[in-house]
Amino acid sequence: MMQQRQAQHVYKQNQIMTANPKKLIVLLYDGCIKNMKQAELAIHEQQIEQANHALKKAQDIILELQSTLNFEAGGDIAQNLNDIYIYLMDKLIESNIKKDAELVLQSRKLLEDLREAWTEIS
Repeated sequence: MMQQRQAQHVYKQNQIMTANPKKLIVLLYDGCIKNMKQAELAIHEQQIEQANHALKKAQDIILELQSTLNFEAGGDIAQNLNDIYIYLMDKLIESNIKKDAELVLQSRKLLEDLREAWTEIS
């Protein structure tokens, strides 16, 4: 079991180290979506600590996505993405306070749409 986790960690690290910038964005989306799914499940199962932890990790990833935006080169697209990330942060915070799985689901679906768009261009 421990060897499998170590192998997965090494594999993930190799993916990150060899990925182009667009692929890194997709990997960040994947991580955020994974944490959102974990939060939804934890909320449904009344596991408040796990939900909180997963939602905080998702928020950290959204902040990382925001930090990658280049407003000079990206113009309106960067600004629109920033607005979406701000919206997602607000919803994740609200869902964490209310422990509302539906809010997490709505946010996740929006992020899945963004991920699909990034996958097409990467």
